Formats: sequence, structure tokens, C-alpha cells
Amino acid sequence: MDHDLIISGGTVVDGTGSVGFKADVAVDNGKITRIGDLGGARAGETIDATGKLVTPGFVDLHTH
Repeated sequence: MDHDLIISGGTVVDGTGSVGFKADVAVDNGKITRIGDLGGARAGETIDATGKLVTPGFVDLHTH
């Protein structure tokens, strides 16, 4: 396998204020390792995020 997890086909919103963009996100050992077109990559688990937002690094501000 190339990666532990690939989240594919979602719209990535990175929190910088930039417009969201379509991309795949690869995760290895709990960390994001690649963002982009990962069409040829393989993973132990794949999540289809088509039609969904992918927001890496989002923090839950409501935790007390």
C-alpha cells in the first residue's frame, strides 16, 4: 500500500480563507502526507468524500 488512508474526491478547505479546491488527501501514521490528485495511489482504507468538505486540522472550538 502507498498510504494508510486516502480521502478522495472532496473539496479541501484549508482554513486560510482561500477558495476550496477538489483534491485527495493521503494520511500516514496519523499525519497528512500528500494533498492533490492521488488517482494512482493505493491505501489500506479509502473514504469517498465526493460532495463533502475535507477540512484538515480543524479544531473543535467548543471543547471546554
